[in-house]
Amino acid sequence: MTAAEVSEHYKIPLNILEEYKSWGLCGAVQKVMDDWQFDDEDLERLSLIMTLHDIGFDVEEVEHYMNLVLQGRQTEPIRMKMLNEIREKALDEIHFREKQLERMDYLRYEIRKSMRV
Repeated sequence: MTAAEVSEHYKIPLNILEEYKSWGLCGAVQKVMDDWQFDDEDLERLSLIMTLHDIGFDVEEVEHYMNLVLQGRQTEPIRMKMLNEIREKALDEIHFREKQLERMDYLRYEIRKSMRV
C-alpha cells in the first residue's frame, strides 16, 4: 500500500507516516514509483504507533518505545516500565476527575435542596 492509501484506509495522518519513515522503522518498506509501499509488518507497527499516541505517549516516547520493540524481547522490562508510568498518569487523572465530580455533585445537591424549600 502507498502512504496515501494507508492514510486513507486506516485513518492515519500522513505526518505519522512521515515520522514512522524518518525513524527508520520501515524494515520492509520499499520505494516504488516514487511512493513508499507498506507491507503487513509495517501496518502492524503503525497500529502500535497509533495506540501509543492514543494512550498518551508523546512523539519522543513513541519513537523510543518503537526502537525498543525492534531490539527484541530483552527490552520488555523497559517497555513495561514505560507503560506503567503512562498508566499511573491516567489513574491520577481519573482520581482527579472523580474528585471534581464529587464536588460538582455536592453543589448540585445543595441547589436541589434549596429548591425544595
